[in-house]
Amino acid sequence: MAESVTKTLLHSQALQQYILDTSVFPREHELLKQLRTATFEKYGHLCELNIPGDEGMFLSMLLKIINAKRTLEIGVFTGYSLLITALALPDDGKVTAIDLDQEAYEVGLPFIEKAGVSHKISFIQSDALSALDQMLSQKGDGQGRAEEFDFVFVDADKSEYRGYHERVMRLLRIGGVVAYDNTLWYGSVAKGQEELPEFLRSRAMEGVASYFYDGHTAIVEFNEFLASDPRVDISQVPIGDGVTLCRRLR
Repeated sequence: MAESVTKTLLHSQALQQYILDTSVFPREHELLKQLRTATFEKYGHLCELNIPGDEGMFLSMLLKIINAKRTLEIGVFTGYSLLITALALPDDGKVTAIDLDQEAYEVGLPFIEKAGVSHKISFIQSDALSALDQMLSQKGDGQGRAEEFDFVFVDADKSEYRGYHERVMRLLRIGGVVAYDNTLWYGSVAKGQEELPEFLRSRAMEGVASYFYDGHTAIVEFNEFLASDPRVDISQVPIGDGVTLCRRLR
């Protein structure tokens, strides 16, 4: 079952299941459920690359609280968080999504279209740094093409988080919020890589093992950087495997 594969820092599986059964699954949009299942069927445990349902509900609430209208998503995979965002935005809202993997995005595209929110989404097939640099090159060119985002969600290459941050600070409006995913890295930031789930260390995952292990070091360094960045207020939320919210101050 797709529901059995989810990122959480809770030590009680029963408590995590309680949260899902009482707060998430009853209110989860039917097309989000279908997308989650389709991702699991195609990618197996790699469905972990999408955010879990409870984190999705948290982000949806946050978008509505701050009245976000223009958002940016760095790292899409099959688009679970992208669909959550599009559903949360007003009808004239816009989310710009960046990912190199067009094939994975197209797994989720039929569900996005069925939900009637595809008009809110602009997908850019590109590595994120190049796409962000392109946006910055257009900023202030007097042709109305520069983006100034209310909210940014980052869930891509952890080793590039610092580079994303420097660019996002120039694209996010003052008072806007950026959310960085996976900033507690399965709890391993406190106790080491041995805290990673067993399935991530199995032989079946050898093709992506470096992603999970290299991410540990990158996240630890990024967390230390954010703690000293005077440009943002920060709050690290222990949902999923950690989400750090940064509100731009200047």
